[in-house]
Amino acid sequence: MFKKNDSIPFYIFSMVSSFRSALFSMFFVAFVWAIDLSVRPYVLKMMIDRIGDLPREEVLGALAFPALLFIALSFTLSSSFRLYDYFVQYKMIPSLRKKIAVNAISHLLQQSHHYYQNQFSGSLGNKVSDLLMNIPEVIQSLIDRFFSHFIALTIAIVTLFMVSPYFALILFLWAGLFTLGAYLYAPHLTKLANAWSSLGSQTTGKIVDVISNILAVRLFARPRQEMDYLEKMITDTSDAEKTLQWSNLKMWFIYGYSFALVLGLNLYLLIKGYHEGWVSIGDFALVLGINSAVIEFLWQLAREFSQFTKQYGRVTQAYTTIYEKIDITNAADAKDLEVTAGEIVFDQVAFRYKGSEPLFSNKSLTIAPGQKVGLVGYSGSGKTTFVNLILRLFDVIGGKIMIDGQDISKVTLDSLRSAIALIPQDPSLFHRSLMDNIRYGRLDALDGEVVEAARLAHANEFIAGLELNYDAMVGERGIKLSGGQRQRIAIARAILKDAPILILDEATSQLDSITESDIQDSLWPLMQGRTTLVIAHRLSTLLNMDRILVFTHGVIVEDGTHAELLAKKGQYKALWDAQVGGFLPE
Repeated sequence: MFKKNDSIPFYIFSMVSSFRSALFSMFFVAFVWAIDLSVRPYVLKMMIDRIGDLPREEVLGALAFPALLFIALSFTLSSSFRLYDYFVQYKMIPSLRKKIAVNAISHLLQQSHHYYQNQFSGSLGNKVSDLLMNIPEVIQSLIDRFFSHFIALTIAIVTLFMVSPYFALILFLWAGLFTLGAYLYAPHLTKLANAWSSLGSQTTGKIVDVISNILAVRLFARPRQEMDYLEKMITDTSDAEKTLQWSNLKMWFIYGYSFALVLGLNLYLLIKGYHEGWVSIGDFALVLGINSAVIEFLWQLAREFSQFTKQYGRVTQAYTTIYEKIDITNAADAKDLEVTAGEIVFDQVAFRYKGSEPLFSNKSLTIAPGQKVGLVGYSGSGKTTFVNLILRLFDVIGGKIMIDGQDISKVTLDSLRSAIALIPQDPSLFHRSLMDNIRYGRLDALDGEVVEAARLAHANEFIAGLELNYDAMVGERGIKLSGGQRQRIAIARAILKDAPILILDEATSQLDSITESDIQDSLWPLMQGRTTLVIAHRLSTLLNMDRILVFTHGVIVEDGTHAELLAKKGQYKALWDAQVGGFLPE
């Protein structure tokens, strides 16, 4: 698995290294093209020189071989490019993109909860797309342009040396200055390209964020404000691209004048050499042909260098974001969690969010096997963090959490989370069918088991009223369903999972009182025989809990049954008395 500090070239090489036959074809075609750039002008030189030396009636016979050679080279070059097209376009690139996508998505799926809290989902999708689209382009640029042009330039200099060292020296010095200038200017262009790419990704993420919250935009009548907000980002991105293009334009302007100077100098030497007798008519075709070809491909290279820096900048930005170091991983010797009873122990646990004050300090607590525990407290008191630590969505900074005597940091993440069923306050569903969303709790569940879980969650009633029933698509994040319907699907999913530890985070908060009462009746049998944690603002839902923990700023200030806590006349009693309609005020 790649780490953020791995080099970009190493990452690209690792992606493409398995496509040896395709790479060979690319290098082969590049090499043939490089040779052809000098050979064709040389064949033309031979033909012109022979024409000048022979009587008119002998020209056809004398030029038969050079002409056939010229045709053969053209045919070989054409065949090579057809081979190149087959290997690269039809073989390598689709498979390469598949490999890049699988590797990137696999890495993203292992990223921590904290990582996703700091990223735009739309931006991440855009960065995966950047890798897919730009890595093949970068590879083709490196081989088809930089490698092939370097070989072509080397062969051209050697060929010109055969005519005169002067022609070779001119091309060598000019190409050297060209390359040196590009090398020195490259970091500046790369910096500008990275800035433009970064702004582009941020803009995409913000656009997706606004579209995802379109209902809030409409309800608060904020289209103009959102447009102003996005327009600034779009303008900044546009300005960054203009700066990049202007820098490239300045480079092309300088190169353009240098091209004219080189051609003029070569033409002067050719005329002088012909006058002095050391240059033939054919040498005019050879020298001017090679120099024109070299100037043309270097001019094209200068123009394409701008595109290359953009592509490489996108790859760099995407790689840096996607392959950020994974915060929470399996220990090297991690074993699968074996839940035998469901005991949960906090042993001197300390935790703080990055950049925040400590939330838990040396917390020790034992939840007995099969115990049903309610968690109450004002928002931000640490209830959700408490269960997130059990799920190891975050790592503790001190102490340890154990389940049945096993340190959760020493067990595999998949086995830990497979042993816990969580019903969140705001469940998010996949844009898939209702059947698939419920079956997500247990992928091998039969259709009948899915329907039974939905019945127990009181979801079957509304599903039966849909046109496609269980085949109905729920929309992105379940947007086609109401909040209460999404909660019932999440409850059905948890019922189907049948995990030994159950966590309910305001699991019925979006349900009407009658439906909530029915689901509570369904959940109660589900809680039997398994350790259950219930976060609730409606304290009346916790009356049957074996134990209630009262949180304040990460500290458990009270611990006991409902009756015991009321008798203490402490914070729980104050919360109970302050309830309006059974809810705990925020």
